[in-house]
Amino acid sequence: MPRFSVIIPCYKVQGFLRECLDSVLEQSYRDIEVIAVDDRSPDGCGAILDAYAARDDRVRVLHLPENVGLGRARNAGLPHARGDYLFFLDSDDTLTPGALRALADRLAETAEPDVLVFDYARTYWWGGTRRNVLAHVLAESAGSVFTAAERPEILDLLMVVWNKVYRRDYVEREGFAFPPGYYEDTPWTFPVLLSAGRIATLDRICLNYRQRRQGNILSTTSRKHFDVHAQYERVFAYVADRPELASWRPFLHAKMGEHCLDILGKPDRLPPSDKAEFFRRTAELFRTHRPEGVRTPPELRVLERGYPAYVARSQGARAGRALARRAGRVRTAAAGRAHRASAALRSRLPLDPDLAVYSAFSHRGVLGDPAAIHREARRIAPHLRGVWVVRDEELAAGLPPDTEHVVLGSAAYRRVTERATFFVNNVNWPGTLRKRPGSVHIHTHQGTPLKYMGVDLLGKPGARHGLDVPQMLRRADRWDHSLVANLHSELVWERAYPCHFASARTGSPRNDVLVRARGDQAAGEGFRLRHGIPAGHTVVLYAPTRRDYRRGGHVDRIDPARLAADLGEGHTLVVRLHPSLASGPARGLGLSELHRRGVLVDATDEPHVEDVLLAADVLVTDYSALMFDYANLDRPIVVHADDWAAYAASRGAYFDITAEPPGHVARSYRELAWLLASGTWRDAEAARLRSVFRSRFCAFDDGRAAERVVRTLMLGEDMPEPAPVPGARAASGRDLLPSS
Repeated sequence: MPRFSVIIPCYKVQGFLRECLDSVLEQSYRDIEVIAVDDRSPDGCGAILDAYAARDDRVRVLHLPENVGLGRARNAGLPHARGDYLFFLDSDDTLTPGALRALADRLAETAEPDVLVFDYARTYWWGGTRRNVLAHVLAESAGSVFTAAERPEILDLLMVVWNKVYRRDYVEREGFAFPPGYYEDTPWTFPVLLSAGRIATLDRICLNYRQRRQGNILSTTSRKHFDVHAQYERVFAYVADRPELASWRPFLHAKMGEHCLDILGKPDRLPPSDKAEFFRRTAELFRTHRPEGVRTPPELRVLERGYPAYVARSQGARAGRALARRAGRVRTAAAGRAHRASAALRSRLPLDPDLAVYSAFSHRGVLGDPAAIHREARRIAPHLRGVWVVRDEELAAGLPPDTEHVVLGSAAYRRVTERATFFVNNVNWPGTLRKRPGSVHIHTHQGTPLKYMGVDLLGKPGARHGLDVPQMLRRADRWDHSLVANLHSELVWERAYPCHFASARTGSPRNDVLVRARGDQAAGEGFRLRHGIPAGHTVVLYAPTRRDYRRGGHVDRIDPARLAADLGEGHTLVVRLHPSLASGPARGLGLSELHRRGVLVDATDEPHVEDVLLAADVLVTDYSALMFDYANLDRPIVVHADDWAAYAASRGAYFDITAEPPGHVARSYRELAWLLASGTWRDAEAARLRSVFRSRFCAFDDGRAAERVVRTLMLGEDMPEPAPVPGARAASGRDLLPSS
């Protein structure tokens, strides 16, 4: 008996069907059966299904004699299902790699729940991807098995059939089936969840929900949307037959009203001539099923007042929005005039020589090089007042104690930026910030560049998509000093940003802590204790970077669960995604769930990357700039370069990291696994490669970079340039010319 019965109804999807079937049949978890239902599709779906069944005995095809619609096509597959769990997959959607394995593991972990709800991502026809906005509901309930009454927020999720798997004997015992109609998911999903004795969740994206350019069937203009009333009648009838569910009547009554008003409010759902009738039917249903003693929510009271009141409210809302837009434009214009007048007045005031403004990573907090400079300025120049710019008050709440801050765009922000002498940032300041004569802009960058930056991107149209290079250069024209940690960076920045700054050979301030910790075995203990890493474990840090040849930037080059398993006993895998991927679907493709289960440590949200680097015994990366920082610790680095040609062609690189690596290079997962298992990652050749790499790219990092910035660039004192890296040879002659 298979673990999963995947039921796939098919109708006019020949262009998407192969991708759907491949996503199921190529899963690493193979204990499945696929029941494909050809709903009398007029295109080539039937032939495609037969071809798959001929070469894979896990596929069975049902050819229906007539078209019956999505719900009844699913019903047709139900009697043939033999699996422990039912999975209803729409034939234009796809499973993500590893989805079935993750589902099977979660089912075992939660002891066979009635329903397992998992996450999904919308994938758009133009290539974009967006994770379910309510993913946090799944994460917050991941630690328990529950009922809908215990966690009613589970009913806030998209009420569809395909984001869940269902225990087959539960479905058969309760007699659940799909009705005909447009909104067939409604009378399935509510009863299934309300009656389930045990519900579990999986905080992992297991399905890509395809968003077609022409929309799905529910986005078409048709009278078929009237079907929603009949489907809610079925839900109310189900609850009425079960006294134990009576307490859900107010919730379902309100949900029905919200759902119907949402359909009515969308201009592309109902023909205009049918809207009044749809409203009347909704109001009648709302009146018929109103629970006694329950007050109608304010937003639904229009259903008690008639269609003219609804039209008036809608028109009033539109007029109100238009009026608000006009008032907003007037206020903006007036505020702009007042701001310009105020700015002109303040621009005549002298700069404050003791005021420094800091920002990092687009105003995300006290981080990176600017944070290291700020700390050192407070130590050796306490008379300097340091003010941080943050994006919003929510971020401000997480700042270290006694950190003075202003919110971007606020009146306080304008006051400090118009009077400050020093500006320290690792990205460009907003274009609205005017550089006053006498102010000093210190740009720290975000590490040593491997990939193309600045004007070098002009020859890489894919990599500069959405990036305005001329505007970037206009903002860079405000720089006075560009910090560099090596001669390579100095030459690249001067080439990539042809502006008027002077290169400052200070080293990277954020790396001071790494340089000072070299050889200190206790470094990183705080991170290890915080994440429960056993004493004596070898910590392997995997830090992949983003790809410019894939929209969204995320490419699965390594399966982290497999890597964690292959490392074996005595090892802990720590994964840190590129910051630009931290809030996207990449986290939902298993990483969060693996962290929760203790398979690995997800360090993507760690605010200070230095803490993560200090805890690692070896860094495995592809082309992340973290390798240049980590080299300061003189610990092993392995480069996983299985797509180097594609990466270099799409983004551009200043040198070939596979020819001049900081350690051994793996060009496949098999090679990587061997390097780690055999111990080759820390042999003499690895040490030699690392020494050469450090001599070139850590030349100015001596542990005093932040002090050097404060003394020489802010206080005007003399301080010698950094000495060469101890024990390493001098930079080679090739550094005298930028790479092409």
